[in-house]
Amino acid sequence: MSASGGTKAIVAALAANLAIAVAKFVAFLFSGSSSMLAESVHSLADSGNQGLLLLGGKKAQREATPQHPFGYGRERYIYAFLVSIVLFSVGGMFAIYEGYEKIKDPHPIEAWYWPVGVLVFAIIAESFSFRTAIKESNEVRGGLSWKEFVRRSKAPELPVVLLEDLGALVGLVLALAGVGLALGTGDGVWDGIGTLCIGILLIVIAIVLAAETKSLLLGESAGMDEVKKIEAAVVDGDTVTRLIHMRTLHLGPEELLVAAKVAVRHDDTATEVANAINAAEERIRAAVPIARVIYLEPDVYSETAAATGENPAKTPGGSAH
Repeated sequence: MSASGGTKAIVAALAANLAIAVAKFVAFLFSGSSSMLAESVHSLADSGNQGLLLLGGKKAQREATPQHPFGYGRERYIYAFLVSIVLFSVGGMFAIYEGYEKIKDPHPIEAWYWPVGVLVFAIIAESFSFRTAIKESNEVRGGLSWKEFVRRSKAPELPVVLLEDLGALVGLVLALAGVGLALGTGDGVWDGIGTLCIGILLIVIAIVLAAETKSLLLGESAGMDEVKKIEAAVVDGDTVTRLIHMRTLHLGPEELLVAAKVAVRHDDTATEVANAINAAEERIRAAVPIARVIYLEPDVYSETAAATGENPAKTPGGSAH
């Protein structure tokens, strides 16, 4: 699956959230609705999150240095992880606190047309942002389901924006329900309950994002499609006769490290082995362009060593397959 930063989706979400945050805060000032205050903080946190994603993408483009020889591709993972923390602390915890305070000390909503009007406007704006994120994601997710796309994507930006926009739309519906019930019953407790539900929703989304970005930060291997392409590209049946074992690691969404031990013929000269390794690297890069850092170790395959080794992947001449 191709990695994509989804810049268009991030910018669309940022523009929508900034406009919505201002509108929600104005509605809170006129109506006193805690749901509107929680939603304005939510949109402000989302705006900050999109800013973090753009900053991470910018920093990830820096050239490698002696101190960081593999570059800065993982900056995108770090900033995506920060997004989950911001969403949890600023968005979720604030909404839960505000909801608890409103339930403990309820008061009626004033100027009801402000929160209702702003919520309807926000739902329309978020829908356009969500549509952009879906369109961008469809270009790279292939045949994966949405759940698989969020879990397997090596580029964190699109899953983050998708979940944020989905959470925003559900949160807006909850806020509208809370305000509507508070107006219909005359009991401000419903506004607080709606706010509390928004907080719980944001925390759940933040936990999902944290779990997925943590996995990327720890280091994930290439997807199965890429692994199969690399395995097929390494062996030419002539100079490289077998893939003994291989490890892959994403240094960033669009940069893959490949380390493998390959079998060559026992009577090949050093020049022939060197040429074989160079040719294998070229085939790998042609098959999987994001494989930018490749280390291939030549060896002579031994069936005896492979059969007796406790861990074939670590045994000289052993096979991991």
